[in-house]
Amino acid sequence: MKIGIVGSGYVGATAAYALVMRGIGHEIVLIDQDEKRAKAEADDIFHAVPFASSLNVRAGGYHDLTGASIVIMAAGVNQKPGETRMKLLKRNADVFRAVIPNILDHAPDAIIVVATNPVDVMTHFTARIAAERGIAEGRVLGSGTTLDTARFRALLSRHLDIDPQHVHAYVVGEHGDSEVLLWSLVGVGGVSVEDFLRARGLEITQNDKAIIDEKVRRAAYHIIEGKKATYYGVGAALARICEVILNNQRAILTICTPHSEIAGVKGVTIALPYLISSEGIIGSLPLTITESETALLAKSAQIVRAAIDLLP
Repeated sequence: MKIGIVGSGYVGATAAYALVMRGIGHEIVLIDQDEKRAKAEADDIFHAVPFASSLNVRAGGYHDLTGASIVIMAAGVNQKPGETRMKLLKRNADVFRAVIPNILDHAPDAIIVVATNPVDVMTHFTARIAAERGIAEGRVLGSGTTLDTARFRALLSRHLDIDPQHVHAYVVGEHGDSEVLLWSLVGVGGVSVEDFLRARGLEITQNDKAIIDEKVRRAAYHIIEGKKATYYGVGAALARICEVILNNQRAILTICTPHSEIAGVKGVTIALPYLISSEGIIGSLPLTITESETALLAKSAQIVRAAIDLLP
């Protein structure tokens, strides 16, 4: 099973490395406008294969996407320190206008996974281009808040002193400043977080929640300030999305895809919990959340919808 990655910068290359380390797929093709960079990244990652799983990793052109099951779209300009994801919109729209048709020409049957920020808007843009080619929306998805959800679960697990795989929590909405942490749905090992806290003699105060919220919501800004870019977390998130698709795991992930209406906002693309299979998106998870969380989700959807309206 072939996975194409368009864009061999930090995110694309790290996603490829994560795929190799986890043994996902059989072949990875890196494509970049900077061909020397793509070849260097592919060679470097391929040299890790003896320590991981037997995958073929190589650089190529768009024609090498033929037969790919998944294409990760990671091309675009980088987020600058202090720059919001939405400010990237106009710069990255030009990149997508040139790249997406090339992907569709050579890999029309592939599921496209968008990673470029602002990911909600760029996923909406990609789906629009794909729809013009007759490709179903369910085969175009963005990484959404997959990483934000992982951050939320990781921070909760640290506070609760438990394996993060047993923490169930979601971040929905925009992958950005208006995202919504769904505290009302947090569960641990099959019980509500409140029951877990009582059983363990622990507590999560409002101040604790505020600190966790800040660390989840502002994570990218803090990381970019310290090291100029974020890539390990999102690389692992992209690898997980590919794993679910290639292995037909029918898992629930907080990805983003176009939706007819979310929280009263029509024609918008933001992250919600969706059921993913080898066919792409096959269903959504109904959310029973509080009125305040619903209001915040509506606000987040409105922000993304306003950005979508700026698309050419």
